[in-house]
This record gives sequence, C-alpha cells and structure tokens, in this order.
Amino acid sequence: MKWLFFLILVLRAPVGVDAQPYQPTPENLANRAWFQDARFGLFIHWGVYSVLGDGEWVMNNQQIPIATYEKVPAFFNPQAFDPKAWVQLAKDAGMRYITITSKHHDGFAMWDSRVSDYNIVKRTPYGKDILKLLADECRAQGIKLFFYHSQLDWRHPDYFPRGFTGGSYTGRPESGNWQAYLDYMDAQLTELLTGYGELGGIWFDGMWDKKDDDWRLRKTYDLIHRLQPGALVGSNHHVAPYEGEDFQMFEKDLPGHNTTGFAPEQKIGALPRETCETINHSWGFNLKDDQHKSTKELIQYLVKAAGYDANFLLNLGPMPNGLIQPEHQQRLRDMGAWLKKNGATIYGTRGGPLSARIWGVTTRKGNKVYVHILNWQDETLTLPKWGQKVVAARLFQDQSLLRFQENDFGVSVLIPKEKRDEIDTIIELEVK
Repeated sequence: MKWLFFLILVLRAPVGVDAQPYQPTPENLANRAWFQDARFGLFIHWGVYSVLGDGEWVMNNQQIPIATYEKVPAFFNPQAFDPKAWVQLAKDAGMRYITITSKHHDGFAMWDSRVSDYNIVKRTPYGKDILKLLADECRAQGIKLFFYHSQLDWRHPDYFPRGFTGGSYTGRPESGNWQAYLDYMDAQLTELLTGYGELGGIWFDGMWDKKDDDWRLRKTYDLIHRLQPGALVGSNHHVAPYEGEDFQMFEKDLPGHNTTGFAPEQKIGALPRETCETINHSWGFNLKDDQHKSTKELIQYLVKAAGYDANFLLNLGPMPNGLIQPEHQQRLRDMGAWLKKNGATIYGTRGGPLSARIWGVTTRKGNKVYVHILNWQDETLTLPKWGQKVVAARLFQDQSLLRFQENDFGVSVLIPKEKRDEIDTIIELEVK
C-alpha cells in the first residue's frame, strides 16, 4: 500500500510552475496597449538566403543539401547595409516598430551566437553582428525592435523527428534528441534577450512544421518573460493563442479570414492582433518577383487591418548587398505621407462599432468614429444603428461638415462626389 500512499501524495502536491495560469506583468500589459496603439510595423526577412535571390525558402524549395548550402554564407557581404537608413525609412513610413529575422528555417543566426558558430560573425566575410547594429540604431531613433525566431530548423541534427519540410535531401542522420534541440533554441533565445537591450518581443514561426509535438512552449515563454518581463510573445502557428502568448498574428490574412488556407481552424482571441503581408509575393529577396502591390492597395490593407482591430506588419526583403529595393522604399514613403495627413484615424484607434463591410471599415477613438470608405460610388452611405447617437459628421480630410440623417434604419451621410478620395474617404462621426 506504500505505492498507493505515494500516488495520493503526488496527486495532492501543489501544481508546478508550468501549470500555473500565465499572469502578465504590468510592464507587459502596458506594452500590449502600446502595441495596439502603434498599428503599423516593418517586417524584415533578411539572411544568407538573399544571396540566391529566390526567397527565404530557397534551401527547401530547391532541395539544397546542408553541405552545399553551407557554402552560401561565404558570399554574404552586405557592405551597403546602413542601419540608420533602415530605421529612418521605417519612421518615414509612419511605422512604430521593426520585426527582423534573427534565425530563419535554414538555421543561420544573424547575430554573434555563442551557442553555434553557424552565424553571421563567424561564417561570413561581413563579420559583423547585424542585430546588434540594428538594435543600437532602433534605440537611438526610438523604434521598438522585435526578433522573428524560427522554431523550425532544417540544419540542426537534433531537430528530430522531422516535420513535413526539410526532408532527406538535407543529408542529416535519421536520429536526434528533440529535447536537446529545444535546449539549444532556448539558449539562443537567452542570448537574444540578454545581449541586445530591451526588446519589443519575440515573433515565433515554424511550429506548424510539427504541430502535434511537445514544443515545451510554456517553458520557453516563461524564460522570455523572466528575462524581459515586458516582452511580448506571439507565434505564427495558425491556431488560437496558447497560454503565455501576448498577441495573436494572422499571416497574409485579416483576422477571421482564411484566403491562404493556412489557418482553417484559427479563432480570434482576446489578445492584441497583428496581420502581416508582403509588398510583392515574397518574404525574402526574390530577383524575379516584380508583382509589387500598389501604394493604394497597401494603404487600404493598413486601413482594413485597423478596422479589424489589428496592426499591419508590412514586409521587406532587402537585397544581399544590404540595400532595399527602390520601388519598395517609394511605397513606404508614400504610405508615410498618407499617414501624416490621416494617421489620427489609425494610430491609437480600436476597431470601430461596425464590422467590415463591402464599402470599408470603421475605427474609433474616444467619442469619434471614423468611417473609412474604400469602395463606394453613391453619394449617400447608410450605416446601421449601433446604439450611439451621432451629433456631427465631418469629412476628416478638410473637417467640412456633412449632411446626415438619423432614423430607425440608421445614419445616412451625404458625401458629395467632389469630396471623395481615391484611396480612402474618411468620415468623422462625433457621437454621444
């Protein structure tokens, strides 16, 4: 009966730390509010893969063995990289934070990692810590920095059992120690969280490669929050948030949509939200991809994201020399010019009282509701009632008063044709 007594003691023992509900710190909660107010960020996919000019998945897509791919870092020497210019471009675009790839699925570290010599300082002729240079400049210019970090690794021998990517072509042995790999990942995260100043947070990706495995998420998330209590944790796993996460992301889709097929089961949670998208069709530099979205498309996506109460994280894939494509720079500056005029309807707002409509979205701040008309040709727009009385209607762009009528059907606003804006006609409604 001794074994039964022991079992009872175990079952009645206090619950371990990993089982305790996650309690975000006051710093974390403050950063969540800041994150929601920021609304616009710059995503940067940059690594040795840019040398090959075929996107960040080139190793997997072209089935390049590890022994061959390890020759690529010797060609990565971005002498034109200027962190000051990068951060200034983000600010010119009206962006409030930057998220950059610290390690992508190829396993190559873009910082001076002590855990592995497979990194930019030890394996490239450039020999400098890109993340340190960028972190210092972000701090100098008042931009928050997040690190994207791939949980998936096509090179590490202990990433085993394999997921559905990075297969036999890599040349890795069909064996490995999964727990040892997770220890390696946590060790590299510790370097990032202790050597680069205060971070906005960690942006995880790759868990979908082995979605049913035990990723020790809570242990990793607790490590992050212990080292930087204010850091926000998010993961691009395409499902509802897990315990310990601080924001929810949606890849190339607005919250609640699944046009990509990535997230058939993803539900919208209560955490701050972020959607990410590319300027062309590629995340990393792709020499052949000239399918660039127009400035109008990008601004309207930013507006829609805000209407869905989400941030917009817009991606660049810098060239291997460290320069950003001129056409991408121009689009960012054009977005910044638009935000200088209309940013009050985006920054610091929350999703408006009406869900998205075919004509556009709404945002709100205080007693102001901003109606963003993105696709509407008639001179009158009728909004359904949402429980608050409208006391004034103005065209936001010039603050001219607009005629409106409120009745049992809702609020009808008259928008003269000459007042319409090609990108976004913004109506400011003052409510009680």
